Amino acid sequence: MPIRVTLDVMLAKRKVRAKDLAARIGLSETQLSLLRTGKVKGMRFETLSKICLILECQPADIVEYDPDDNDLNTGED
Repeated sequence: MPIRVTLDVMLAKRKVRAKDLAARIGLSETQLSLLRTGKVKGMRFETLSKICLILECQPADIVEYDPDDNDLNTGED
């Protein structure tokens, strides 16, 4: 998938432990771990907003997009 979660980088820059972030935004540590490793298919804007508020960052600081022309091929013609 061309969307990568770079939350670990921002956590390190802000010197915030994942456990503390999870508690502050109301996610379980397991859910946050799945998000950090990119093993989720989506994220609620509300969750993204809370993360950005706590880490004082922008969404682009924790997610990146790598273009892939194959993404346009959905198999639905």
